[in-house]
Amino acid sequence: MRFGLDLAQQRMPWSELTARARFADELGFDGIWGFDHFQPMYGDGPGECFEGNTTLAAWTGMTEKVRMGLLITGMTYRHPSVYAAEAVTIDHASGGRLELAYGAAWFEKEHRELGIPFPPLKQRIDAFEEAVQIVRGLLTTDGFTFEGEHFQVRDATLRPRPVQQPHPPLWIGASGEKRMMPIAARYADVWHTWGSPESMTEKSQRLTAMADAAGRDPGEITRASSLSLEDDVDAIAATVDAWEKAGIGYLVCGWPTEGRAPVERFARRFLAS
Repeated sequence: MRFGLDLAQQRMPWSELTARARFADELGFDGIWGFDHFQPMYGDGPGECFEGNTTLAAWTGMTEKVRMGLLITGMTYRHPSVYAAEAVTIDHASGGRLELAYGAAWFEKEHRELGIPFPPLKQRIDAFEEAVQIVRGLLTTDGFTFEGEHFQVRDATLRPRPVQQPHPPLWIGASGEKRMMPIAARYADVWHTWGSPESMTEKSQRLTAMADAAGRDPGEITRASSLSLEDDVDAIAATVDAWEKAGIGYLVCGWPTEGRAPVERFARRFLAS
């Protein structure tokens, strides 16, 4: 089992956010995670909220081993060609530590207030499926061409290639079984969603069937979900065991309300070498 730490990237000063990144790196977490929003998602009124990809770029210079990503990068915020170019830069800056997590976006309030187009769900998912193919194509192929309804690229080349070959691990956040999970089954290296171990077991089985139908080895797709650190370590251990039995290979740990102490207790129990 691999563990990442969600740094709860909202309503805090930059000094605290960067301190948390160094803290997770020193403790030995596999990954640190921010989010791709321009406004806080929760709480009342405005608050500190630093842009995601530039935050990742900054983390590359203040950490040594920990991998990093955003749960989840919203397709609507950047043209996929721009996102691919940003990913190459962060992957090189980090020495190959980027996790490339992607989703169709959902935070309508933010889009409306900032003037970012927020198409209806079907259009967003259609565009997202095109965007996934463009990002993969630009990271791996010279002279890449894609003619879609929502996006087009023509004879396009991005250099340099990513440090990680053929590209950084592509995470797709998906829970909908009609459209999003089939996209994950076709393209994802890591599938991330939320739920209980019981519900995730069933959904994972359905993802396996979707991958088979797409001609992929289901074993190529790591299953990932989330873990609360709000309980005592024995209860957390039981939950981790349940996730492992469900076939989950990566858990993103939420930043606890108590702060650093439970994170340190977790690290002593689960991250000891």
